[in-house]
Amino acid sequence: QVQLVESGGGLVQAGGSLRLSCAASGHTFSSHGMGWFRQVPGKEREFVAGISGSGDSTRYDGSVKDRFTISRDNAKNTVYLEMNSLKPEDTAVYYCAASPFSSANSRVYDTFGQGTQVTVSS
Repeated sequence: QVQLVESGGGLVQAGGSLRLSCAASGHTFSSHGMGWFRQVPGKEREFVAGISGSGDSTRYDGSVKDRFTISRDNAKNTVYLEMNSLKPEDTAVYYCAASPFSSANSRVYDTFGQGTQVTVSS
């Protein structure tokens, strides 16, 4: 069974940076596209970024493009989300997710981690 464990969340001032990590176990990591999602109370979880199994293709939501970078280290079974120029509206619980498909363009994610809180103060 796939398990995903996020880390790296916290409190940061607007304009600052954070790096989230997600350690995966229980599957052939490089065969699966990975993604990051976020959710605020009262709203649906939303897609942030995705990366292909090989790491050579990425996809971003327009609200984070040019500020966030998704990457992965298949030797360490870990996916990262580097977040720069953070804004108060980036405040959310961030979730790592695994897709049953290898493409960065997958719209299907069937496993999520427990989430990590990111709070950006103004």
